[in-house]
Amino acid sequence: VQLQASGGGSVQAGGSLRLSCASSRSNLNLDRMGWYRQTEGKQRELVAYIRRGGSTNYADSVKGRVTISTNNARNTVYLQMNSLKPEDTAVYYCYVLQGAMTYWGKGTLVTVSS
Repeated sequence: VQLQASGGGSVQAGGSLRLSCASSRSNLNLDRMGWYRQTEGKQRELVAYIRRGGSTNYADSVKGRVTISTNNARNTVYLQMNSLKPEDTAVYYCYVLQGAMTYWGKGTLVTVSS
């Protein structure tokens, strides 16, 4: 499975960005789709994920500001980020989980300036 992430960029604090991650395999019934982020010198941390049934999970640091969703075919996952803060600056990685396999996309950089 190949994943293509897009939507990163530079915004001012308080702004919004929408990240997208498209899977190379259509109509793939994935167990979980989500996003991690990583800043230099730190471990990758979970941002949010959505399960096959549609339930979601968010990191406490982004709750209320971030919404994860998928398209109907479940081959694209979105991360709508609002009220962005400088501490949201990171490289964001999308991933999908199918059974015991985890697939990662290349990161997309989000920079939030104060």
